[in-house]
Order: sequence, then structure tokens, then C-alpha cells
Amino acid sequence: MHATICPTITTDDPAVYTKQIEETLSYAHRLHIDLSDGVFTRNKLMEIEDVWWPGGVRADLHVMYQRPFEHITAMIALRPQLIIVHAEAEGDFMDFAARVHHYGIQVGVALLPETPVEAIRPALEVIDHVLIFSGHLGYFGGHADLALLEKTRRLKELSPRLELGWDGGVNDENARQLAQGGIDVLNAGGFLHGAKDSEAAYATLKAAIEEG
Repeated sequence: MHATICPTITTDDPAVYTKQIEETLSYAHRLHIDLSDGVFTRNKLMEIEDVWWPGGVRADLHVMYQRPFEHITAMIALRPQLIIVHAEAEGDFMDFAARVHHYGIQVGVALLPETPVEAIRPALEVIDHVLIFSGHLGYFGGHADLALLEKTRRLKELSPRLELGWDGGVNDENARQLAQGGIDVLNAGGFLHGAKDSEAAYATLKAAIEEG
């Protein structure tokens, strides 16, 4: 299995943001940066204007906004590898996808647990990544509801080329099952940042995926 473990950066505090970025740089080369507006989510995280990451690191933006496309210029200016918006958000997704692709940035869509795959089926041709969400919007933690892996089967049927991500409750007890279930990117937050040694926790997740 070749699933990637991607540390999640989730905070509203610039100092904590810096700490989370810096502590992952020794072992991770891809980051999942959470943004939330306090409307789509209960809390508000870092402002887009305050987001940064060092050169040589791949960054994916997970934009938990009710109206994400109003901020497209700021998101593109950051030059992330991937921008993930929610299927449940408001706005013209197809126009967003066209503009983002124009700048060589990949387009992702996140699905809340109650949102079926069929909701995004008409747009799959312009989607590069689908994030299966099983956590708490705007917070670390959450329960990994493995029943949601049924979505991976359906997505792979509809579009085998899709990269599939998982957000919520990733730990050493479920990482291998998630990877075996078709998840390409395991976004891990609480398991890493809540550990005494985040690098050791990362290694534990990697070993869990690769064992057997």
C-alpha cells in the first residue's frame, strides 16, 4: 500500500500554527491546512492572509467556508498544490474549478458524512481529489466511521483516477484498514499533535500501514 500520511494543521493561533508547521517538517513533506469561517463551522481558524508554509513542502488547503469561492483570488495567490472545498458549500463550483485548474492547482471536494457520492457525480470530470470527512468541522479529533469507506468503492467505480483522502479520527488502530479500503491520503491531526513525540507518532502510523 502506498497511502500518504499528511499532518493536519488546525488552529486559530498564529503561534500554534507555526509550532504545528515546524514540528512536522522533520518527517512530513505534505501538509493539510484547515481554514474555517465560523459560518460553515462553529469556530473560525486562521485567516487566509495569515497562512504560509515553507518552500519544498506540498500544501493542501481544506477550506471549510460557506461561500469559499468569494476568496478564490487569495487561495490561488498562496499557490497550494490542492484546494479542497465542501460539496455542501454555496457558489459556482464549475467556475471555481476552471479558474483553479488554469493556475495548475488541483481541485478537491470534501463530503460530510451525510452527503452521498451522487451529489458530486455531475462534476467528477473536473475533480482531482475527494476528501471523505468523518471528523468535527474545524477541530482535531472525531471518530473514524469506517462505514464511510463505502464511498471509496463508489468513487473508484465512477472515476478510478481520483485521489481519495480521509479526515477524522485517523490513528494507529485504523490506518491500515483505511489504506486497504482505498484511501490514498490519511490526514492526521490529533494523533500527531496530541502525542509527546509527533515524529514517533507519525512513524507508528506509517508502520501500521506497511505491516503485514
